[in-house]
Amino acid sequence: MVHEIPKNPKIKKFESAVNIKPNDNYNDKVPDHILNNPRYYPFFKDCIGAIDGTHVKASVAQHEQAKYTGRKGHATQNINAVCDFNMCFTFVWAGWERTTHDTRIFNEALERSELHFPRAMSEKYYVVDAGYPNTRGYFAPYKGATIRYHLPNFQRGQTPALRAPRGAKETFNFRHSSLRNIIKRTFRVWKARWAILRDMHVNFTYDHQLKIVLASMSMHNYIRKAESYDLTRRLNTNGAQEGPSTHPTCKEDSLWMAACRDMIAEEIMNTQ
Repeated sequence: MVHEIPKNPKIKKFESAVNIKPNDNYNDKVPDHILNNPRYYPFFKDCIGAIDGTHVKASVAQHEQAKYTGRKGHATQNINAVCDFNMCFTFVWAGWERTTHDTRIFNEALERSELHFPRAMSEKYYVVDAGYPNTRGYFAPYKGATIRYHLPNFQRGQTPALRAPRGAKETFNFRHSSLRNIIKRTFRVWKARWAILRDMHVNFTYDHQLKIVLASMSMHNYIRKAESYDLTRRLNTNGAQEGPSTHPTCKEDSLWMAACRDMIAEEIMNTQ
């Protein structure tokens, strides 16, 4: 499901795009991306996708520049998205001001039933970064001043020993970060395909800029699904084989997810 928000955050308008939604059985099966990779399976077998925010350039009126301009010096619209492991967007909420924190967008998406956020059910979950809550349905990494998480942090060491994860928490974080990288890749592929996202024309109204984002994401999904269908069809022709969430502020759910994280970290270390 995909939605947009106009400039006044108190008066929100929503629109849907046919191609931006999860598969009907998105809570039912282990994604092939996880099932076929021993780094992830069986440790992350209940993961159904990833959540993150991104930005695209925006053209806004001079008197609104401050709200939309970040450290890079140009205006952007803030976009919160969910993707699956086929690199398809399954939920998008676009049009937020650059200064809006991702967790505010995330929390409001969960609270507003009319948005139809594709919730993780039972023991399923999405992987999220450290800026999101670690709670039932949303799996965040370990945090700490001395605990590495992002993949580039592991790559800066001068020797293999310095680059290797240290202990159970960093080992878990390394694999979690690698798995969550699927949404970063999805954003990169989407932005690379549509040059207009890198330079919104000044004559486009903000409403038009939102629609461009939503339409390009919808077309991205269509292309991904068409490519996947074509690949499956060709593989089959050659004889190959085809291969409920609660509110994130609930303390009990946070404790439950923390226990799951500790258990998986220990399981990973036991297989080293």
